[in-house]
Amino acid sequence: MYLVTVLGNLVIILVTVSDPHLHTPMYFFLSNLSLADIGFTSASIPKMLVNIQIHSKVITYEGCITQVFFFTLFGVLDSFLLTVMAYDRFVAICHPLHYAVIMNLRVCSLLVLGSWVTAALYSLLESLMTSRLSFCTDLKIPHFLCYINIMKSNNYRQITEFVLLGFSDYAELQPLLFGIFLSMYLATVLGNLLIILATVSDSHLHTPMCFYLSNLSFVDISFTSNTVPKMLVNIQTQSKVITYEGCITQVYFFVQLITLDNFLLSVMSYDHYVAICHPLHYTAIMNPQFCVLLVLPLWILNVLNALLHSLMVLQLSFCSDLEIPHFFWELNQIVHYACSDTFPNDVVTYVAIALLAAGPLAGILYSYFKIVFSIWAISSVQGRYKAFSTCASHLSVVSLFCGTSLGVYLSSAVTQNSYATETA
Repeated sequence: MYLVTVLGNLVIILVTVSDPHLHTPMYFFLSNLSLADIGFTSASIPKMLVNIQIHSKVITYEGCITQVFFFTLFGVLDSFLLTVMAYDRFVAICHPLHYAVIMNLRVCSLLVLGSWVTAALYSLLESLMTSRLSFCTDLKIPHFLCYINIMKSNNYRQITEFVLLGFSDYAELQPLLFGIFLSMYLATVLGNLLIILATVSDSHLHTPMCFYLSNLSFVDISFTSNTVPKMLVNIQTQSKVITYEGCITQVYFFVQLITLDNFLLSVMSYDHYVAICHPLHYTAIMNPQFCVLLVLPLWILNVLNALLHSLMVLQLSFCSDLEIPHFFWELNQIVHYACSDTFPNDVVTYVAIALLAAGPLAGILYSYFKIVFSIWAISSVQGRYKAFSTCASHLSVVSLFCGTSLGVYLSSAVTQNSYATETA
């Protein structure tokens, strides 16, 4: 049955790829459905066949989580693709004259890509939530694969709470702190909202730089909204408790948004580089489609990166409820306070820093290295000043971002060391 399923679907894929007469939307969706069916059966049947052949019924915990991921991924993807194929038939029968216009290659590709990305994100989320479950003993599962309902039915876990110590324990300072941070938060949100509204409503601002700036403003709103509202609620209610789920949520968005900030600043530096070093080709290079293609993969990459870190954090265990000398949770703190082995987390963190933090920073430095040489080549002082003034605001933001990020991590390390010494 497995070989028939795999070979049959492979034949469908090969025929649709090789025959130009079958390069139509329906066969394009059908080939993706065949690929999903191959993945769906391959997620469970080969392991079952191996277990039958070697007379073993054991599957590792990692293997179980992997089956959960791919079972969910291809199951959800199957459902999405069947829906897309139904929409294709609807357009073909109800709007036959407009079929070629509506179901063009770009629309078909976006429909399939959206199905894959949505299914991948959902399955990662389900795997992340499943991996945080703990079990009393080794389990006997009355099935030939691991899936979510079985894992949940055998779950045993105590939900823990953590304490965020915040800035001060003095009750008389709490109203002052609340007022200061509420004012700063509202100013940040309203200021960035005005930037977004201005760039959307004014057609003169529909430029690549303003497009990136609006994305950066949205990220800044989300970044501050990830931590400050919880801190304000804690000050107002005189409570310092945050749930385990709240901690993981803060870590997820903190990792995603701070990395995305870094990438967007790198893309903006590249935009300045093209504008100053290749002004005659600027509109051809930085066209709207290219700008979207630069930003969209960054969002997807950072979502997957944050999910990976959150998944790794969920593998950690803690000896007791913790008191955190900060007003929010971030990745270094969680790894520092964990009682279990943190080596895999450290490896993933260092690799992510090397690729997703050092990479964009190197791009920024290289862009400005080329920009400085181009500016020095300008003969007039006024021309140099005009060229440099276009980069001044971006350089200020980059310096502020890198400086505050470095300050947060250095202060976090000092605070953790001093807190550990006091506790000891």
